[in-house]
Amino acid sequence: MDPLQSALILIAGVGAGTINAAVGSGTLITFPTLLAFGVPPVVANVSNTIGLVPGSLAGAWGYRRELAGQRGRILRLGVAALIGGAVGGILLLVLPPGAFEAIVPVLIGLGVVLVITGPRISRWVAKRHGDAPADGSERWWVWPAIAMLGVYGGYFGAAQGVLMIAIIGIGVAESLQRLNALKNILVAITNGISGLIFALVADVDWQIAALIAVGATIGGLLGARIGRRLPPNVLRGVIVVVGITALVAFLVG
Repeated sequence: MDPLQSALILIAGVGAGTINAAVGSGTLITFPTLLAFGVPPVVANVSNTIGLVPGSLAGAWGYRRELAGQRGRILRLGVAALIGGAVGGILLLVLPPGAFEAIVPVLIGLGVVLVITGPRISRWVAKRHGDAPADGSERWWVWPAIAMLGVYGGYFGAAQGVLMIAIIGIGVAESLQRLNALKNILVAITNGISGLIFALVADVDWQIAALIAVGATIGGLLGARIGRRLPPNVLRGVIVVVGITALVAFLVG
């Protein structure tokens, strides 16, 4: 890999880390970049997953004030993300290439719809079934939904953040900024466990993973600063734009 390619991968890592912390879908920056340089798809996927973990952790650190009081929720949903991410990582290694990619556009499209309609659905659910639990817990279906999303995230992960926000935005009674902080933690757990599996048994390009990791860490801190300053409606709008862009990218690609 020549110096120019290394520099471009580093820059792509910064972009991915920034957008992951603020919204999600940073994989749509790094993964196509690696493919453009001739990196085999599976190697690109596993190296990218490992490289993006530090960026998610940096984004979570940048949102640490919004994480206050969410320890119990992080522990509960973190278990779901951990289990799902492990299953997804194993599936990537045993299933034929492209087995999940066929449904990626459907998942991204669903995520965009849920982000748009989330507040209205939440009000409808609250009116029909009562307010969110007084103890600060989430609705019963959030845990299995996060586990299922973890499977997808461990396998490929593009637009994982958009889908994550859609799920917890409907099922957890919190502000969007606090949910974004929670999202960064859960994505880090999903990518972390699948990345650990890849590091142990998959073919990883460690130079690529290191370049993305450095860039994503810088981007994660930047993204947190940007995302924390966005009003809820603006942040939701950015999420929708990124989701639609991701959908178009997959359909065109």
